[in-house]
Amino acid sequence: MLGVTLSVSLELRHLRYFIAVAEELHFSRAAERLGISQPPLSHQIHTLEEMLGARLFVRTNRRVALTDAGDAFLKEARAILLQVDRAVDHVRSVERGEKGELHIGMTRSTMLAEQVPRAIYQFRTQFPSVHLNLEELNSLEQIDALIHGKIQVGIMRVQHLPAMLQSHMLYADPLVAVLPAKHPLCPASPNLSVPLDPLQLAHESFIIFTDSAGTGIRNQFYQLCHDAGFNPKIVQEVQEASTMIGLVAVGLGITILPVSYSHLQQGSVCYLPLSSPSARSDVHVVYRCMDHSPLLRQLLAILQSEAAAHAVSRR
Repeated sequence: MLGVTLSVSLELRHLRYFIAVAEELHFSRAAERLGISQPPLSHQIHTLEEMLGARLFVRTNRRVALTDAGDAFLKEARAILLQVDRAVDHVRSVERGEKGELHIGMTRSTMLAEQVPRAIYQFRTQFPSVHLNLEELNSLEQIDALIHGKIQVGIMRVQHLPAMLQSHMLYADPLVAVLPAKHPLCPASPNLSVPLDPLQLAHESFIIFTDSAGTGIRNQFYQLCHDAGFNPKIVQEVQEASTMIGLVAVGLGITILPVSYSHLQQGSVCYLPLSSPSARSDVHVVYRCMDHSPLLRQLLAILQSEAAAHAVSRR
């Protein structure tokens, strides 16, 4: 390949002029192909030969032929222009959000709902050249990772966000009561269930997430109980929803979770809707305020589109 020893005066147009003459082996035809007159083309080739310190063509009245140096330079010139074209295409693809890499944080529960997995699939289908790095993190971990630039996008149940982050709501995940299947409030058939007033649960024993679990559901649980007018009795705090549901199944207590957790099939529990307007957990997409990446814009558009389509389908 051409090295740094070439004069800095050499420009891409010299390479294009040279390639045209080398392929046509005729100055008039090459000039016509380039859309210029022959004298300037001959002058540019002469200048190029002076810069290279090598004769590129043998010229006679009847023919033009490449020298050995010219043949070697033709391979290099084509490779350079090909690399330039690839670089231009790559930059334009990145600017359009078609290439690159995105680091995305998401909680376990957001992958249980249809909207987010469908959006990830849709993004991969539309932009196969973009590498998505998916990392499972709780909400607090995602906020920290966003602040320190370890991820570019977070999908979480939003808590208080620092000023450098902004969010858009994707969907509301209704909160449901999770009770042992033999609990008196559980209907004989899921089809017969009616929304519970949270106050009906005031005397129950609750299993909740620990504060260190970093999930917004804990705070939403306390707010729901407060709005209903009672202080909940907590008998156990755990880190994982699967542990929580397993403890409910054996009768240790009950819990309140987003309805998306009902996809974790557990025949020994029932999921009952709640009548309170505050019985919902909003899932947001979160990113840095100053991040104007085309890739981010593309992902946001698909996430919001899939969330909207899901909302329409559920009506």
